[in-house]
Amino acid sequence: MKSEINKDSVVTTTLLPKSNQLKNEVSKISSVSGAVFNVSTSIIGAGIMSIPATLKVLGIIPGFVVILIMGFLMEVTIEFLLRYTNHTGESDTYGGVMAESFGKFGSLSLQTCVVITNLGALIIYLIIIGDVLSGDQSDGVVHSGILQECFGFHWWNTRAYSVLFVVIFVMLPLVLLPRVESLGHASAVSILLAVIFVIIISGMAIYAMLEGKTQQLRLVPDFSDGFSFFNLFTTIPVMATALACHVTIHPVRAELVNQSNMTSAVRISLILSAVIYLAVGFVGYLLFGDSIMADMLVNFDQTNSPGGLLINAAVRLSYALHLMLVFPVIFYSLRSNMDEMIFPRKSLLSNDTSRFMLLTIVLLSFIYFIAIAIPNIWYFYQFIGSTAVACIAFVFPGAIVLRDVHGISTRKDRAMAIIVVILAVVTSAIAISTNLFSAFGNSS
Repeated sequence: MKSEINKDSVVTTTLLPKSNQLKNEVSKISSVSGAVFNVSTSIIGAGIMSIPATLKVLGIIPGFVVILIMGFLMEVTIEFLLRYTNHTGESDTYGGVMAESFGKFGSLSLQTCVVITNLGALIIYLIIIGDVLSGDQSDGVVHSGILQECFGFHWWNTRAYSVLFVVIFVMLPLVLLPRVESLGHASAVSILLAVIFVIIISGMAIYAMLEGKTQQLRLVPDFSDGFSFFNLFTTIPVMATALACHVTIHPVRAELVNQSNMTSAVRISLILSAVIYLAVGFVGYLLFGDSIMADMLVNFDQTNSPGGLLINAAVRLSYALHLMLVFPVIFYSLRSNMDEMIFPRKSLLSNDTSRFMLLTIVLLSFIYFIAIAIPNIWYFYQFIGSTAVACIAFVFPGAIVLRDVHGISTRKDRAMAIIVVILAVVTSAIAISTNLFSAFGNSS
């Protein structure tokens, strides 16, 4: 795979093509296994850290059911996209399919949602990196970061300064590089890291069980202590953000030797991802119980985790370093899309140093300040899932089927499309309303 690495439903395509490379030239050299790795990589990203927190809200049994249902709905809407792509063969991108159905407005709407998704993902990455380095404090409980555990609490290892150091000395040099070369090998490495992560925390859970230190699992939601039924809906956008991979489908499909195998590759990827999410969610909840944080990495500190300091540091650092390397790839996609939206008639971005630097500094600064101002990934997962991801994964595919410009949708397709769109709109509206009510209620 030479142009696609995607995390948490984020588009990352080749942004600055090599000279003399044809725009539409795609080498069809990928196998089904390669497609599975790439699609799975687009699903299993930072979202894996929030799954245990959703089980804390839903309970084990409803949580597992929701993951399976969301996986099924993802497969249905992706099948919609592939069917309309294959029908004419003229539009080989998600944006192209949207343009066929809704014209320029459709493709622009998709591009806007992709920008929002990419921007939110980068903010989430910085928040997680800040959690690893400088810890987090929630409900009066302090979870120390690696810097505090090693050097104690000082002004220079607080979140604002540690993340600023990473942004200036790690992120900035990487995002200032003029082009991104082949990164396909990172897909298999990403899946391997996820599997290793599952193995490590599973080992920690087995050790905790032998020592009698595991937490009591809640099988169903607990409505005591003023917990509202509507709070359950706040987990749906988080699940959607963690499982959506629609923007990755067409670039991966383009490199398959036999493109008809894409449906099977998607199905295998969703099953693999769901299994990993179920394992991580169960083990994480078993280890930390109701003390689980929105970012599970926060729980791996020396005072709250059953593992030793070395194991906890290895778990956190490995994932943080992984996100640091993925960050610039996604940033390139964000910057390219922003440039196309703001300066549609300008020259190639890599040939305009002033515009290149301006966009880079403005975007990187904005991402940093938002990550410091709102250091909680739960809110960002809900916001992205309730808006951009809901449109990309559910509303747009459903609308394409209902629009049916090629006259190929069946009655069953239209019924399923209506269900998917209504579910997305209703759950997103309830999630947003519940969060706003909670925020204003707490402030009052």
